[in-house]
Amino acid sequence: MLGEGDRAYALLSKLMPIHHALTLRDVQRYRVEPYVVAADVYSGAHEGRGGWTWYTGAAGWMYRIAVEWILGIRIAGGCLTIRPCVPSSWAAYSVRFRYKSASYDIRVQPGPNLEVRVDGLLQGRLD
Repeated sequence: MLGEGDRAYALLSKLMPIHHALTLRDVQRYRVEPYVVAADVYSGAHEGRGGWTWYTGAAGWMYRIAVEWILGIRIAGGCLTIRPCVPSSWAAYSVRFRYKSASYDIRVQPGPNLEVRVDGLLQGRLD
């Protein structure tokens, strides 16, 4: 919401469960599923071990943060909006987004002058 894509992605990355299990050593320490958000990550004698994974309901919120606030793809009042807030290191990204019976292939190239095209036709510019 502050427009700080680098900081937002860095914070989200720290919370992403898969980042706790990238190596065999990490997996042996974390000891829980790397695809659900743990309610606890222990310190002390069990430092780095996850716990209470299926009780949080946080995976849905994590998904919404990634899609709506980092990628910037939101539906409000039946209207699709795209306002990306991605890290400065991202040159581009693409998303296949389905809403009701429609399917959208979205490609975003972040920068100061964003263009919106639908079926190749320019719809508007965001300067």
